[in-house]
Amino acid sequence: MQKWSRRRAQLSLLASLFTLILISSILSNHTSKTIHSPADQPPSFPTHTTSFNNSLQSTDEWLPGGPGWSRACSSPRNYKPRRGALAEEREWWKGRSLGGSCDLFSGRWVYDERSYPLYNESECPWMSDQLACRKHGRPEEQYKHWRWQPQGCELKRWNAWEMLEKLRGKRLMFVGDSLNRGQWISMVCLLQSLIPAGKKSMSPNAALTIFKIEEYNASVEFYWAPLLVESNSDDPVNHRLDDRIIRPDTLLKHASQWEDADILVFNSYLWWRSGPKIKLLWSSEYLTCEEADGLDAMRLAMETWADWVSSRADPRKQRVFFVTMSPTHLWKREWSPGSEGNCFQETAPIDREGYWGSGSDLDTMRMVDNVLTTLSSKVTVLNITQLSEYRKDGHPSIYRKFWERLSPEQLSNPVSYSDCIHWCLPGVPDVWNELLFNLL
Repeated sequence: MQKWSRRRAQLSLLASLFTLILISSILSNHTSKTIHSPADQPPSFPTHTTSFNNSLQSTDEWLPGGPGWSRACSSPRNYKPRRGALAEEREWWKGRSLGGSCDLFSGRWVYDERSYPLYNESECPWMSDQLACRKHGRPEEQYKHWRWQPQGCELKRWNAWEMLEKLRGKRLMFVGDSLNRGQWISMVCLLQSLIPAGKKSMSPNAALTIFKIEEYNASVEFYWAPLLVESNSDDPVNHRLDDRIIRPDTLLKHASQWEDADILVFNSYLWWRSGPKIKLLWSSEYLTCEEADGLDAMRLAMETWADWVSSRADPRKQRVFFVTMSPTHLWKREWSPGSEGNCFQETAPIDREGYWGSGSDLDTMRMVDNVLTTLSSKVTVLNITQLSEYRKDGHPSIYRKFWERLSPEQLSNPVSYSDCIHWCLPGVPDVWNELLFNLL
């Protein structure tokens, strides 16, 4: 009994000591948390070199465009780009073909009233008011009747039934900016007339908008990601901001939407030219923010996107396309020396072979080519730039809906508000989709 009593006393003493240590530890931890409040420290993010393993904290201020972005980029440093050897300068945009002597992207526009347009603007229920030029008063219709004639071969004519078979059981997704959205609307209009009324539907407009084709178990989708990587412009409606801020090493949020699509059509260009500088919000243990010009910022975003394609896209299951830059026609003097104005009142294509305006930046083209070259056969280039350069007549100009009220001064000078960036439908984007149809 005495032995058991001593043993019990020893156990009781050990238990008391353990309890005392545990309480001290809890108090110490609580004191530490009180002194080092999370609000007193920069937010911590996981550090990864690959973009799709990276993510922001899940608080509202760090959602794309949240207040944390602006605070972190209030005093950015200048970005110092890595400068490697200069890429070989070559007119690479002239060398893409289907094989043999057929150069799909070099050629000329042929006026063809019998075969074009491929659909009627008024008969497409999902036509955009931004692109419906006849609805908004365009007086002539020549822009709808031009056919692209490749050099050395015939472009296979659009066949909506065949395209539907190509899409059977698949998701076709366009990813990018409003120009890629125009190509998506074109594709919807090219297909929708063949589908019975009860067998097609469109989801409400959002970052991801889906046109469903029930009989074919297929969808044609558009996802808004104008800068490819995550940015404060990722809201499909509210993205007109004073500062353009991107996270150049992160696209996890976007990739989660597009990674399961069977056919992906990406674009990115115009938004990188919308201002003198773009802010780069880097992921690290402590947030860092730098400021770069559009070309350097786009290069970083393209490299992050290329990392995803290289490591995640499966060529056995997915087709990935990249659409080259869509040209603008802002300066009439470039195709008509000595003239003033822009695309306003233009009614015919440029007939000068090899015409190249300032709306298409060669440095950007070369950078994109360098990035795409690293992906080898994983990406097919849809090179729409040169052929679209000729189409100064294809823009909405003043014949579209404008969401902001125009001033009397603007109304008295139509050139001042002409849209020489987007494209009327039916029109040029239908040919982009004919090229996609030929390459699938």
